[in-house]
Amino acid sequence: MLLTEPITLENDWVRLEPLSADHAEDLGDATEGLEYAWYTTAPTRDEIPGEIARRLRWQAEGHMNAWVVRRLATGRAVGMTTFCNIDQANRHVEIGHTWLSPTAQRTEVNTAAKLLLLAHAFDACAAIAVELRTHWHNRQSRAAIARLGAKQDGVLRNHRLGPDGTLRDTVVFSILPQEWPAVRLGLRERLARG
Repeated sequence: MLLTEPITLENDWVRLEPLSADHAEDLGDATEGLEYAWYTTAPTRDEIPGEIARRLRWQAEGHMNAWVVRRLATGRAVGMTTFCNIDQANRHVEIGHTWLSPTAQRTEVNTAAKLLLLAHAFDACAAIAVELRTHWHNRQSRAAIARLGAKQDGVLRNHRLGPDGTLRDTVVFSILPQEWPAVRLGLRERLARG
């Protein structure tokens, strides 16, 4: 299976549905109360239609596979996530451009979604590496990625310019196929503990 192929993924906690313009209203509601630090970004309610269009354009160009995250306990869309920077020829992908509603943060939602994405990448798409990246200053995200079982590969210094012109150092993590069984067990255990 191709990393770019739209597919619905589901477990007991979340359903990842291929992103479409039909998700705009629910995603607009999910932005309620989002407050991100200067080193993170998430769309506002008014920016949701443009963000969906941008992700779908990147998907059509073969760079991204975008999903809406639906929390099964409520039936509501609570955010977005993607396979991005897809390198199909080398079976390499990054999980990123993820944001979640405050109602889903610090719940089982992110763990369950990452379990689905990683299983799809490794088990269905035979990925040889899955990357996760975050801003150097985003300590919460760095800790969460490390808790997944990803290994830190390094820091890309002055990697990008932020919207306000500040320089971003990007921390790169990855999970390799031989690490995936232990990562999967860890994620399943976290979900079982609730």
